[in-house]
Amino acid sequence: MITAILIDDDKNLREGMKKLLDLFAPTIKIIGEADSVASGIVAMDSLRPQVVFLDIQLNDGTGFDILEKAAEINNTITSHIVFITAHEQYAIKAFRFSALDFLLKPVDPDDLQKVIQKIEKVVERKNDFSHIDLLLENIRKNVDNFKRIALSTSDGIHLFDISDIIRCESEDNYTKFYIKNHKPILISKTLKEYEELLAEHNFERIHQSHLINLKYLKSYIKSDGGYVVMADGSRLSISQRKRERLQNILKTM
Repeated sequence: MITAILIDDDKNLREGMKKLLDLFAPTIKIIGEADSVASGIVAMDSLRPQVVFLDIQLNDGTGFDILEKAAEINNTITSHIVFITAHEQYAIKAFRFSALDFLLKPVDPDDLQKVIQKIEKVVERKNDFSHIDLLLENIRKNVDNFKRIALSTSDGIHLFDISDIIRCESEDNYTKFYIKNHKPILISKTLKEYEELLAEHNFERIHQSHLINLKYLKSYIKSDGGYVVMADGSRLSISQRKRERLQNILKTM
């Protein structure tokens, strides 16, 4: 069994979450509850759960306050964190850049099952929780233009400077990242998700299979149907409907 605690200031929501977990996550055992920042800190420290289902907005603070204090007490976070939140764009964006799991209220059973499946795969291995430090760093600074990204792979979570990502390539429902001075990394998310996430960082989708960092674009060749040459030596096709947009972008660079 995987031990977990619920931290939410709404008792009805905690009860509802327990019922959902009973129905859709029989491997999760709730060993404690908390309804505030203060009691949440105590619960995390005393119970040491493998998973924490954590609401963002609490009556006496936020879920981020709990993580800050828990990290201060134990030097690091040692639980897998699943945030439960209303639709807050900034927080969700921060979660996605930090490779952290979250559930939107009201919790959808399908979304819950997907998160639980992921937890079951990773919770038993020795985890590095530096991605939570990344989240707290961004929340603390209240930045909107994130500089680093956490990428979750089958062997762990890796942090990279976004400026070091050369390009991303679609492989069915996976995305392969090509990163400066690093071997390629395969992520179990679609290229479309990263297209949306990285758009503000000078990345451009030039083909169904290719998302490139314009910083590493070396040449645009019009012959042979049109292709680009990247700093890593790769030659990538440009789809017909993307050519005009890319040409317009290049004129402004």
